[in-house]
Amino acid sequence: MMLERFKLKENTSSVKSEFIGGLTTFLTMVYVVFVHPSILAEAGMDKESLITVTCLLIFASTMLVGIWANVPFAMAPGMGLNAFFTYSVVIGEGIPWQTALGIVFLSGLLFLLLTLIGVRQKIVDAIPLSLRSAMGAGIGLFITLIGLRKMKLVVDSPATLLTLGDFSEEVIIGCLALLMMVILDIRKIKGAILWGIGFGTIAGFMFVDLQLPDSMISLPPSIDPVFFQLDVVSALKWSLVSVIFTFMFIDLFDSIGTILACSFEAGLIKKDQKLPQMSKVLKADAVATIAGALMGSSTTTTYIESASGIAAGGRTGLSSVFTAILFLFTLFLSPLIAVVPEYAVAPALVFVGVLMIRQITAIDLNNLREAFPAFLTIVLMPLTYSISTGLAFGFISYTLVALLTGKGKDISVVLWFIALGALAMLLLKGH
Repeated sequence: MMLERFKLKENTSSVKSEFIGGLTTFLTMVYVVFVHPSILAEAGMDKESLITVTCLLIFASTMLVGIWANVPFAMAPGMGLNAFFTYSVVIGEGIPWQTALGIVFLSGLLFLLLTLIGVRQKIVDAIPLSLRSAMGAGIGLFITLIGLRKMKLVVDSPATLLTLGDFSEEVIIGCLALLMMVILDIRKIKGAILWGIGFGTIAGFMFVDLQLPDSMISLPPSIDPVFFQLDVVSALKWSLVSVIFTFMFIDLFDSIGTILACSFEAGLIKKDQKLPQMSKVLKADAVATIAGALMGSSTTTTYIESASGIAAGGRTGLSSVFTAILFLFTLFLSPLIAVVPEYAVAPALVFVGVLMIRQITAIDLNNLREAFPAFLTIVLMPLTYSISTGLAFGFISYTLVALLTGKGKDISVVLWFIALGALAMLLLKGH
């Protein structure tokens, strides 16, 4: 029987508990269906097609990890990684989105290869905790800036680069939607981001010129405009190697951190402090990224929102199966999703940024050897509008500070290679 595969009795769970867990995870991360297409559309991709791709990708990847690894995790296109794709790679570097998809495809292959040969753990061990934490915090600050600009709360200024925008109806609605997300989350109400987006959309109908679609439900839009449009050949350039590695590194650390955090919550970590299913989850993550690039999406990763479903009772892969099925149903709501305005979606980026920047608490700010490289990583991501630039300065400064303070021997060979690669990337950018 299929249910026996999930070992519900061994995990002291039931079908009801798993359904509630899957539903909770769905409610806390369904905002991805609104936000992800909106971000990638700015790279020049077709938004309606991306709605279909997003739902299909979440369905397939979450179903895969649920059935294969039997863990209550959900997978979806990563926030931060999609921002890196659009704002750093496509807009910032002027790389066509088709080539960017090729880069994502290659990063997924690299991730899978490193997982298969067991090198991924050596890479993880080589990166100091302070830089790993700074990576998440910096991306959080970066997507916060993007969210504030999309809300028009922060606008361009010829005198100061950025300044406060005018308090139009859209800005006020966006601010209220963000406040609603925060208050609901503090009150432990599930789906805080979704409720905030819903509020912003309803307010848009009431106070701005939003129009309802002719039909709320329809067949999903075609994915032809983005399906198999990746350009792998153009991505195979020396100048893009650092970008491929950046995608891979961010996905690697984001996935491992999320997997460990959720595994502790679900009681899946064994006495040896290891998760037996770790390898399967990471392989599923890599396969999902490869498949996503073929379908027309940026990197797929394991979602921290899975923790909400675990807290609600999800303990096995059956919870993920329920989550996946709910996203499949969402496919038929594309007309409703397409009408959601940017000022209702943008607050979600700011809210996710708040959640991500909390990783700064893992950095020892009293130790300048750790704090200085972490600080450069965090602030240079938003200030240069480039996640890879922030990472490069973090790796380079960490190794230089260690070398010049007599701690060079503490730096692993792997980290030295990463730092040299980062230096090469900056020099290539400078030319």
